[in-house]
Amino acid sequence: KKAFFLIFTLDTEVLGITLLSLKVSGLATLISLFIGISAGTAVALSRFPGRQLFVSLINTGMGLPPVVVGLFVTIFLWRNGPLGFLEILYTPTAMILAQTVIAAPIVTGITLAAIQHLPANLRLQILALGATRVQMVWLLVKEARLPLLAAVMAGFGGVISEVGASIMVGGNIKGYSRVLTTATV
Repeated sequence: KKAFFLIFTLDTEVLGITLLSLKVSGLATLISLFIGISAGTAVALSRFPGRQLFVSLINTGMGLPPVVVGLFVTIFLWRNGPLGFLEILYTPTAMILAQTVIAAPIVTGITLAAIQHLPANLRLQILALGATRVQMVWLLVKEARLPLLAAVMAGFGGVISEVGASIMVGGNIKGYSRVLTTATV
């Protein structure tokens, strides 16, 4: 009863937690889109030594537990860690960083699969009609828009619902870094 009351009366604390959750996860997803769509498209359209290893790393990253990501990001951001000078541990910025590390492989992997599954002769047709490589990439991404929408939803769904990394790097500090998932713990 109390939970419904807090939600329906638009309690300021619940509203603040909800807005921070959307801000952190939304920014992490947006950053992941830039990384994932670029990397996924580049890997799908090119052949290079080590490509299969890179694809395997992307696929491994898609299944990486958020707690492991939280542990590594915490170690990197710790005062004595390689990025400790930034002093962003236990802040929403650290949460955005951790969630980006979680979502980027998901978006990259789905983008890679989407671009690879377009008809093989489509690229040749686009180039034969006089398009530049940039125009070709734009048209291929546009053609794969529905799977890319799935990539956005999977990336956002993966980060809005995760607890482990957020609580490790954000600290669940009331009024500062508390988000919906950590508030319920």
